[in-house]
Amino acid sequence: MKAGAIVLAVLMLLTGGVWIGQGLGYIKGSFMTGDMHWFWIGIGMVAAALLLGAAALIYRPRRT
Repeated sequence: MKAGAIVLAVLMLLTGGVWIGQGLGYIKGSFMTGDMHWFWIGIGMVAAALLLGAAALIYRPRRT
């Protein structure tokens, strides 16, 4: 479960980075290029990825 959350966080981080690049116009060839809306969505995705990754690394399940 922990490894899955970390993998998901990394994928979200990469996707958010691409969306930021497209929103700012650095990555061309998409309908998202130059649209600041995608920049802000990318920022939100990166923030969610960082929170998920941090939670996955910090969380320790209870031992019963």
